[in-house]
Amino acid sequence: MNIGLIAHNTKKKLMQNFCIAYRAILSKHELYATETTGKLIEEVTNLNVHKYLAGHLGGAQQMGSQIENNKIDMMIFLRDPITRQFQEPDTNNLFHLCDMHNIPLATNLATAELMIKALERGDLEWREMYK
Repeated sequence: MNIGLIAHNTKKKLMQNFCIAYRAILSKHELYATETTGKLIEEVTNLNVHKYLAGHLGGAQQMGSQIENNKIDMMIFLRDPITRQFQEPDTNNLFHLCDMHNIPLATNLATAELMIKALERGDLEWREMYK
């Protein structure tokens, strides 16, 4: 499966820790991330991450394009609900695209952990048939 990974600046360390904790599961899949998040994940996990531009430089739009073309099967976007983000329209567009294209989306650690466990159990295999 192709997994999209994005984290706001205040959640990047949390994303790193998440990827360390679930490295064994993530290693069985293709990972896609915005540039900074992808580099940080690679540094701590040695996983291969396909990187788009930084989110504010167009990476969110690139990820959105992949979603529109049915090339992302699951999205984990650890967002900061407190700090106002200047790229909020891009973020909202990603959420909209995930909803339109039936892409499972986690926006916090609790749902990310539920989704990664579901992935491990095979609960998301329906995505292969959906394609």
